[in-house]
Amino acid sequence: MKNLGILLSGRGSNFVAIADSIDAGRLPNARIGIVISNRADAPGVETARKRGLNALVIPSKGKDRETHDREVVAALREHKIDLVCLAGYMRLLSAWFVQQFPRRILNIHPSLLPAFPGLEAQQQAFAYGVRVSGCTVHFVDEELDHGAIIVQKTVSVLDSDDEHTLAARILAQEHVAYTEAINVVLEGKFEVVGRRLKLQM
Repeated sequence: MKNLGILLSGRGSNFVAIADSIDAGRLPNARIGIVISNRADAPGVETARKRGLNALVIPSKGKDRETHDREVVAALREHKIDLVCLAGYMRLLSAWFVQQFPRRILNIHPSLLPAFPGLEAQQQAFAYGVRVSGCTVHFVDEELDHGAIIVQKTVSVLDSDDEHTLAARILAQEHVAYTEAINVVLEGKFEVVGRRLKLQM
């Protein structure tokens, strides 16, 4: 059984989807060891506690990035975390943090990377006029929204869409994609060649 550490800054809908997948047996080899937020007012913290999970607030305000990262990593190590999952965590991780968990930090981004990295990706896609958007689960490296891609899901952009309806349909696919990606990584039957993740049969 592998321990997941969830980092979130808001409501954590992807965290809830991961927790639901564990409860439903879609992630048979995983349990959530700790949920950590940098914001005390993050609704995801209360959600985690209601589900009987360990939830910890490690405030980031007023701290430099590395000081905060060292506190978070210490908590992850204390709870023997095998895989770190970012679920709406609104802080860039320092290079030092990434190096503590090589190929063991996942992030989900609401676009088909490398298109539309950074904030407000759904709005960027809608404004650009793309006909297809989606989401990407990738390994976290030292660059923003950059590490090797594990799973992508596509979503057609409809003529009737606005950025909110598009974002809602992308979010539904995020919840599916994250579970798939966690299973891939925990099974360990892959290799990364350059930027390409190849599954081993």
